[in-house]
Amino acid sequence: MQSGTLRFTALGDSITLGIGDKQAGSFRGWARLLADAMSTAYAVDFSNLSVAGATAGSLLREQVPLALEHPPQLASLIVGINDTMRSTWDPAGVRRDVLAAADALAGTGATLMTARFHDHPSMLRLPARVRRAFSSRIALVNDAYDEVVARHGGLRVDLAHCPEVFTRDYWACDRVHPAEGGHRMFARRWAAVLAAEGLVFTPPPAETDTPYVPGLRTDLAWLVVEGLPWFGRRAGDLATWAVRMAWVESQRARRAQSAAPVIAMPEQPGLTAVTRVGA
Repeated sequence: MQSGTLRFTALGDSITLGIGDKQAGSFRGWARLLADAMSTAYAVDFSNLSVAGATAGSLLREQVPLALEHPPQLASLIVGINDTMRSTWDPAGVRRDVLAAADALAGTGATLMTARFHDHPSMLRLPARVRRAFSSRIALVNDAYDEVVARHGGLRVDLAHCPEVFTRDYWACDRVHPAEGGHRMFARRWAAVLAAEGLVFTPPPAETDTPYVPGLRTDLAWLVVEGLPWFGRRAGDLATWAVRMAWVESQRARRAQSAAPVIAMPEQPGLTAVTRVGA
């Protein structure tokens, strides 16, 4: 990375938009925290094009063209969780759209910033069959990002190998959106990755501006102000999604049980906090 003016464009969904980290009446989030930290050492031109509820397809259609109007040097591309929660789940389509978005951004010379998602369903109180199906969908989204990295290199934070991602205080009460602490953790992870590439600056502080105090009042306040509008837009999808995933997983389990004995899965390899790939 070189010094001077740095154009950083963030593309994504509600997580990159900053839901869960509302300050002075507006969302901030990890990308703004990172941009503000970078601006202490560099002239940063930051744009956050993220949209709550965005899917890989809507990002490709709506956000990528806006980003290409002023090609960035750094472009974060983090989307796909909303796709996994839709009854119209289409893994081939998600892969196609994620790769197309990456191709378009990298084609302008942008360094891509992507993430591998952690096993989010393990944080949610879901029936076991739904949880397994949800996890398998996230694994397929991660596969798409693995292809992005293989094709374009870039920078990556691997949340799947980041143990602190499961810290309760890092998440809002819905366990889907990060709280301020989670946004700060993610921004600090990115600061470490960028520093390894020569873009050195003081990372965002870990300390939160608004201390999280767990409790019914805090959770209700968050749900009314931020959570319910998001869930309202997703309600029909989520209900159909949960029922369909449970049914599909049930049928798959029955077929597997009749066809073959149960095979124990190997344990996962050791954890690494941050993975940096590419040039």
